[in-house]
Amino acid sequence: MLKLNDIQKPIANELAAFEHKFKASMQSSVPLLDRITHYIVKRKGKQMRPMFVFFSAGLCGSINESTFRGASLVELLHTASLVHDDVVDNANERRGFFSVNALWKNKVAVLVGDFLLSKGLLLSVDNNDFHLLKIVSEAVEQMSEGELLQIEKARKLDIEESVYFEVIRQKTASLIASCCACGAASTDVDEETVKKMHAFGEKVGIAFQIKDDLFDFGLDDVGKPLGNDIKEKKMTLPLIYALSQTDKSEKRRIINLVKNHNEDNKKVAEVIAFVRSSGGLDYATEKMFQYQQEAFEILNSFPEGIYRTGLEQLVRYTTERKK
Repeated sequence: MLKLNDIQKPIANELAAFEHKFKASMQSSVPLLDRITHYIVKRKGKQMRPMFVFFSAGLCGSINESTFRGASLVELLHTASLVHDDVVDNANERRGFFSVNALWKNKVAVLVGDFLLSKGLLLSVDNNDFHLLKIVSEAVEQMSEGELLQIEKARKLDIEESVYFEVIRQKTASLIASCCACGAASTDVDEETVKKMHAFGEKVGIAFQIKDDLFDFGLDDVGKPLGNDIKEKKMTLPLIYALSQTDKSEKRRIINLVKNHNEDNKKVAEVIAFVRSSGGLDYATEKMFQYQQEAFEILNSFPEGIYRTGLEQLVRYTTERKK
């Protein structure tokens, strides 16, 4: 299995430099803000978004100062959206650490999210990176619309596959698409190439989300069924497909379990067993690899080299990762 550290090697220096620039982009004269942003940076994830930006820039031209600003812009706006999401979801944890709202309360968390948004906007405006700002702002718009579409459709718990794909295209894929488009746009390539990289990122993002959905039908570290999406009444592809393959009475029964018994671990395990026996996992896996293949077809239209290889490995990592 591919390891993220190995994939990062060709751009290791750029990622190290990015970390310093990203920290600098969040600086404030208010001690409380500095304390909170330091806490956020300390809990950073796998750096996949900056990796997509840097590899895409290298593929389309050369990594430059505009590329670093593009990566920081994506991270600032994405981090702001996560801080706000935790407030909306009333979540106390993020990646195993306390969330900002859990430590400093909702009011502070909302203001910190606003501060990060403004820092991203100013970083672009001050450097005339309006083309990058447009790409990322459109992604943030789509992420918000995707969340609201999911909330609207979740009430019925009977969504079609086409709606599911629209939700994940907006919620998840739009951000990865913006990373790839930003990387390309930070070089001197034409608009057509930027659009091509955006389409590539969108395919990768959809495959990435389907992989996340598949995890939910597996087992946790002690062998218990997970089913977190079921507990949150989220309709994901394996469940949507399984429901489409059964009769009306069984469909009603399963939807009732998700709707009214989602806190009961035995009932959740029953839903997972139903999805598994109905071919939901096989179908979702097949769809995931279909999007991966479509991403590779776009990628293969570019010249071979370390950056194309890096993106290819990142795409494989999204479907092979264990968590």
